[in-house]
Amino acid sequence: MLQAQARPVHLYMEANPNPNSLKFVANFMLTEDGVSFDYPDAASAENSQLARELFNFAAVKRVFIASNFVTVTKSEEVEWAEIQTIIRDHIKQYLESGKKAVSAKFDKDPLFDESDSEIVKKIKGILDEYIRPAVEQDGGAIVFHSFKDGVVKVLLQGSCSGCPSSTITLKAGIQNLLTRMLPEVKEVEAEGV
Repeated sequence: MLQAQARPVHLYMEANPNPNSLKFVANFMLTEDGVSFDYPDAASAENSQLARELFNFAAVKRVFIASNFVTVTKSEEVEWAEIQTIIRDHIKQYLESGKKAVSAKFDKDPLFDESDSEIVKKIKGILDEYIRPAVEQDGGAIVFHSFKDGVVKVLLQGSCSGCPSSTITLKAGIQNLLTRMLPEVKEVEAEGV
């Protein structure tokens, strides 16, 4: 009788601009490309057993899952040196068991909506093509929220949430890019910060 073999999981850690966040990168995709899941607390993690388990560690304050990585944000009272190996080993064992990081299915593309105006489609396209890859490098995501009267509102997720350099990224990076590429855009703001 053949037994299913566990997938070999290679996991490494990457620091990012947020000193309270650490990115745990796997050797395979955990979500669909461009789709991310931000869990600010255990109650929000209904579709991720992995996130729920990570919240069982008292030091874990936020879990973010996208592409091939999990970003964990810890409380300020704990040093990474105390918990990073425990967190990494837990994620590795979870993934080696063959369980999915997130159990979510989409009937349509969660990033794009046919009812979006042309300008919103352009904004989302720029965020997806130019901004998302760079922000994912730092273990986070910036997701379109709304556009009204020249103001684009975005949600900061993962390591971007609470990051000291997120305001600089928002204004110097994203706002400059969007206002240069789309004259209709005058300003970019973070929603719910």
